Amino acid sequence: MKFKITIFFTLISIFFCRSQDWKMYPHTPTGSLISFSKDEGQHTSEVIEWWYSTGHVAGKSTGTNYSYMLSYFVYSYQGFDGFRILNVTNDDTGEKYFNTSPVKYDILSNDKLKIQASGIFPQKTEYWKNKVDGDLKIIPFEYILNAASNKVEIDLEYITLKRPLILGDDGKFDQGVSNYTYYYSQTKNEVIGKIIFNGISEEVTGTSWIDHQYGTFNPLEDEKYEWFSLQLSNGMDLNIWNLFTNDDKIPDNLNYRMLSAYVNENTQYTTKDFYLERLEFKFTSDNEKCYCQKWRLTSNTNNIDLIISVLHGDSEVQLPFRFYEGATSITGSVNGIAVTGKGFAELLHSYEVPDLNITHPNNGTFNSSDNITWNVNNSDDGNPLLYDVFYSVDNKQTFKNITEGLEETSFYWKNPDIQSGEDIWFKITAYSKDKTLTNEVISANSSSFVLPVEEFNSNKIILYPNPSDNSLKINFDNNISLIIYKIYDVNGKILLEKEIRNKKVLQIDIKELKEGIYFLNINHSNKSMYAKFIVE
Repeated sequence: MKFKITIFFTLISIFFCRSQDWKMYPHTPTGSLISFSKDEGQHTSEVIEWWYSTGHVAGKSTGTNYSYMLSYFVYSYQGFDGFRILNVTNDDTGEKYFNTSPVKYDILSNDKLKIQASGIFPQKTEYWKNKVDGDLKIIPFEYILNAASNKVEIDLEYITLKRPLILGDDGKFDQGVSNYTYYYSQTKNEVIGKIIFNGISEEVTGTSWIDHQYGTFNPLEDEKYEWFSLQLSNGMDLNIWNLFTNDDKIPDNLNYRMLSAYVNENTQYTTKDFYLERLEFKFTSDNEKCYCQKWRLTSNTNNIDLIISVLHGDSEVQLPFRFYEGATSITGSVNGIAVTGKGFAELLHSYEVPDLNITHPNNGTFNSSDNITWNVNNSDDGNPLLYDVFYSVDNKQTFKNITEGLEETSFYWKNPDIQSGEDIWFKITAYSKDKTLTNEVISANSSSFVLPVEEFNSNKIILYPNPSDNSLKINFDNNISLIIYKIYDVNGKILLEKEIRNKKVLQIDIKELKEGIYFLNINHSNKSMYAKFIVE
């Protein structure tokens, strides 16, 4: 059986070598700073370096589906040269064995891929290296690797099937606020070999992904991120980075948002044109970390619309630091055509329960012409929150809902159903899209409710035409130096906000508003006035 597999593997190799002229060494992709096999080796001048591979394979005797991740880091660690991470999961049952080991590198070549490592936990010397022929000559883009812990072992051979993906177009790019990295991916490799899982040994076949990264960007110390590898059924492969600043923002530039795509043998590109919407979250069993578990990925380039879901919610690596690493499944469409896929997610960014405070009312009174406002002290670009607003007039014994599902931290309450002079308390509930991350805040003190003292007609202000389908005009009785106006929908969401200077007649374009009822708030000369208008 093994002889037949080897023959099959050899035939695949011959076919792809004939059809892929890049499968020779040396190979330097056009415009690239990276050359094979030289840059598959170690770069001693760089601060940190690592080799990374994930795979999805199936057992030939049992049909069991496995996923695995193997990484070697060159980075001083507890007196060792670096560390190795080996994770293997039975994807059918969720059973997993994760192992991190400090290692010494007995061999670490700088002109080719040849890693030989020994350490505390590996049961034997491990290796990951270029495959060679009978004359000890390197076979381009073929590899052998072996790694083991006390419960699992992988003994595999790779053949790279696709042209390497050179990230950032030339293989070097700025990452985060002040670092750089060199980076390439081999997005699809044919795999044959053996896996030993909890004492059961069987031959496996499947596909893998390879990354090699080196530079100054350090995942142990620098910005946290969510990273994805996606292998799609249409032949397209995606490498995605979403980095977070220390205050949980995702700047709109390639330092923090990068999607690199292998489209086909002639086309690959790098862009910041994508958006990740987080759909589901999950806390670890000790509630210390919360990772996203489901995403919607969209990009205008190639009209990408994909759902990425983790296979196992408990795939957290504990050492050398805590992060999530696990297999994913993918469904959706590219350019309007349905696709499926598989991949991996590496998640260093963890999410927090919202920390809220009410910012208005806060002075003992609440004028119904004012907005209810609040603040999120730990806002996170990766988790845009939704808000529900409630009020109480019985000293917080019961709360009535005013509105729900707001996206902004401000709300105008039209037509309050309470009397002037009543004491009122507000409650704001904030939550993630799936309500895993949720919290609420209640007014510390009551506020006395008062009706607005200014109306349009009492200030000689005229709004017309009303109803309208094109524009509104407001006539003031004299020239106003500064006017601030806002338009709200019936749910209190601000749709338009502008400042206008030195006007006696204010004209507002409302052509973009849908038919319905809206509210206009005018602020000038320390006065705040409201009016209702209708768009036909």
